[in-house]
Amino acid sequence: MSKHICTRWAFDLGSWRPTLPQLSQAVASIQPEERARLMKFHFIDDFLSSLIGRLLMRKYVSTCSGLQPPEVKFARDVRGKPYWVREGNDRPPLSFNVSHQGSLVLLAGITGESSDPDFGIGTDVMKIEYSGGKSLPEFFRLMKSKFSTEEWSYIGRPHHDEREQVKAFMRHWCLKEAYVKELGVGITVDLQRISFSVDTTRSLETDVSPLIGTSLRCHDKPMENWHFEEHLLQEDYCAAIAFRNCLPPEHGRFKFLQVEQLLVKSEDSELEEVIAYCQKALLKPYKRS
Repeated sequence: MSKHICTRWAFDLGSWRPTLPQLSQAVASIQPEERARLMKFHFIDDFLSSLIGRLLMRKYVSTCSGLQPPEVKFARDVRGKPYWVREGNDRPPLSFNVSHQGSLVLLAGITGESSDPDFGIGTDVMKIEYSGGKSLPEFFRLMKSKFSTEEWSYIGRPHHDEREQVKAFMRHWCLKEAYVKELGVGITVDLQRISFSVDTTRSLETDVSPLIGTSLRCHDKPMENWHFEEHLLQEDYCAAIAFRNCLPPEHGRFKFLQVEQLLVKSEDSELEEVIAYCQKALLKPYKRS
């Protein structure tokens, strides 16, 4: 299995309350169909999460390909998954995936050799909290069918307090999401047949993140062409990366980027329609104060 170059980027939305000039600069760099999709969000939190995800994708492809950000074009496959419209064989094959929840937006990307294009990456992030309307035992009762017997025995360990049970649940859910996101099938497969054995040699803490000892069995068959990383970000978020047919040369941490690193100067940011679009977006309410 050949080695590949891996990128792990994160963005904290809590650090950014956009000004009109900043937002105009960001919006000017995404495609018109992306703008239309973003405007459908009711809350500005979701609008900004999705916008940052697109800026991360554009920066990633630009960095890997040598193209200028305006030259990077994206399309969506039949499952709605974004992909880079790669023109010519002189550009490196790459795979990337974006995930966001709460205040965090993540991108995991991996590049390879043209001679070995069959590889992929998926990522997911979850906040380690339970905020549903039902009691935690009732929520677990409803969700138990999504996990294998082995997974559930770990999640519900008697010595786990409620916080540790939620953390174990989110770790497993994150891994399942990262796996199916790389496959592009969504949560439509039988998740009970996708069984993860998490790394129990160490506790998932920020100072030892990532953990790399996780293994996967599908329909009780070991999936040896898959590798996984588990990350703990900002104490309250767990993240997972799923690597298919590829292995990063080193298991690094997510690098947090600032908004200035994602913005590209563009004359289009001065256009009336861009400014009007951004003014409308800034009127959207926040979910939290």
